[in-house]
Amino acid sequence: MEKFIRIESVGQVFTRGKAQFVALRDINLSIRQGEFISLIGHSGCGKSTLLNLIAGITLPTSGVLLCGGKEIDGPGPDRAVVFQNHSLLPWLTCFENVHLAVERVFGGKENASQLKDRTRAALKLVGLSHAEQKLPKEISGGMKQRVGIARALAVEPNVLLMDEPFGALDSLTRAHLQDELLRIIGTTQTTVVMVTHDVDEAVLLSDRIVMLSNGPAATIGEILKVDLERPRDRVVLANDPRYLDFRAAVVRFLHERKGAAAEPVSMVDA
Repeated sequence: MEKFIRIESVGQVFTRGKAQFVALRDINLSIRQGEFISLIGHSGCGKSTLLNLIAGITLPTSGVLLCGGKEIDGPGPDRAVVFQNHSLLPWLTCFENVHLAVERVFGGKENASQLKDRTRAALKLVGLSHAEQKLPKEISGGMKQRVGIARALAVEPNVLLMDEPFGALDSLTRAHLQDELLRIIGTTQTTVVMVTHDVDEAVLLSDRIVMLSNGPAATIGEILKVDLERPRDRVVLANDPRYLDFRAAVVRFLHERKGAAAEPVSMVDA
């Protein structure tokens, strides 16, 4: 589907006391089914706000968002979210954390055996079959994040939304999970929208990189198409001139925006 997700003239204003804060203005973006989109920009540019709008956690002040032809008017199982914090329930095992989500979505139409099979399949997809009976405190940070990804994918979402999912991890673990995500998305063909501050991560994973202008009143500054063949290998790409050109384009955009003055119209009396 050429326009699976449609974001049309979206703006977001938050009220703060007697003033209003304009977070986003005039956001227009179409995302194809199966596409991997990264949102990048300086802190405070509204990346997470835009992700929350797609998730339905927040509703826009103006404009409209659609997914699969239906207006996004709240959260739904068709859009799963993975946050930087894995948000696992500490008293439940890895299996139970994933099963809880599976049961909530499929509990009314599948039997207990089918629900368990779904849970095990999701953990197998992220390489954690051996850890399904472990508690969160018994596994590493990278493994916790993989459980979070398994939980999101287990409900078979049309869209996977990721808010800096690897930002709190060390560089080696982050690289490993990026490679795992490439493999998983290659298998599932899920549509992905990811917030990141990492330029190399954005270029490695994305089909397009959406670069936001500085906030407040942020909007889309540039969109970069990353036409590197899939599957992608980070070692091979490290010296690929096209990869380096894409990376340079994002760095140049961010550098040009660094220290830019905020727009004075962003704060108005309520």
